[in-house]
Amino acid sequence: MQPPIDRDDWTGLSGDPLPIDAVLTWAVVPSCGAVVTFTGHARDHSDGRSGVSALEYEAYESQVEPKLGEVATEMRRRWPDLGRVALLHRHGALGLGDTAVVVVASAPHRDEAFEAAKFGIDALKSSVPIWKRETWDGGQSWGLEPQHLSNPTERQ
Repeated sequence: MQPPIDRDDWTGLSGDPLPIDAVLTWAVVPSCGAVVTFTGHARDHSDGRSGVSALEYEAYESQVEPKLGEVATEMRRRWPDLGRVALLHRHGALGLGDTAVVVVASAPHRDEAFEAAKFGIDALKSSVPIWKRETWDGGQSWGLEPQHLSNPTERQ
């Protein structure tokens, strides 16, 4: 994944490790004094499940990019002064500690950068068609618990 040179939103889905350093460098622009980064990593436990040893992400690939674009658009609608926005997610098998998702928001001030980044990860998780399978001591699940995708504009 390479940073875009002609726009201020970087969205994407990748089977390769996410370029965290490149995202951080790309997000810095002269008009913004704050860059907030959220990275989500594969961890060794989940709610009620210890011994998680692997994660696998599957995506409805043709719909991921449009949905990520909707999230970025909504971030800009709510925080019009945002500089750059990145919403990147992995798919495929991840080991413990691997980065699954990166959300970055740059803004003139820290409050809007923090708020936008929090909204970005929450909206991504609730509206982008990406599913996770966890493997843990004694079982595995594709996250078949009820999950309803929402529209990013409906988030508070």
